[in-house]
Amino acid sequence: MNAWSRSIWSEQLVGTSLVLDRKLESVAGHILVVDDAELCRLVSRFLGAEGYSVQTVQTSGLGVERALSGSYDLVVLDVMLPEMDGFEVLRRIRMKSSTPVLTLTARGDDLDRILGLQMGADDYLPKPFNTGELSARVRAILRRANPQMSTSPPLLRPLPCGSATWS
Repeated sequence: MNAWSRSIWSEQLVGTSLVLDRKLESVAGHILVVDDAELCRLVSRFLGAEGYSVQTVQTSGLGVERALSGSYDLVVLDVMLPEMDGFEVLRRIRMKSSTPVLTLTARGDDLDRILGLQMGADDYLPKPFNTGELSARVRAILRRANPQMSTSPPLLRPLPCGSATWS
């Protein structure tokens, strides 16, 4: 199930004034975060406030196991993990799953980004990161993974007014 928050705008004609009515439609997508405890708390709190259902793990082995469970719409993965590095975690995920993966890591030099993307990451965001950019990248990945869902900008729908329609 891929879903996320999106804004819907509707137009209403009130007297001679045009009024925009903003409604928030939110359905949580399921996100797995594989990172250290501190970043798991930060990303979980932020994405949870955005309406996502977030689970976290701090070990690479458990990260692979959970990612392959089929329960998640997106995996946010750190490259610098104990036990096995995030590139190996990504390789193991890609061997059996096409679940989108966003790598979020302090290893942000060009070679690491290129390697991560070539190994199958859907996007790569270096630390430190802007939470607004994280949100935008998560939405973009989920939109690509499930095109019938839309996170497009607010929509204005035409309003009937007697026999005429305003658009």
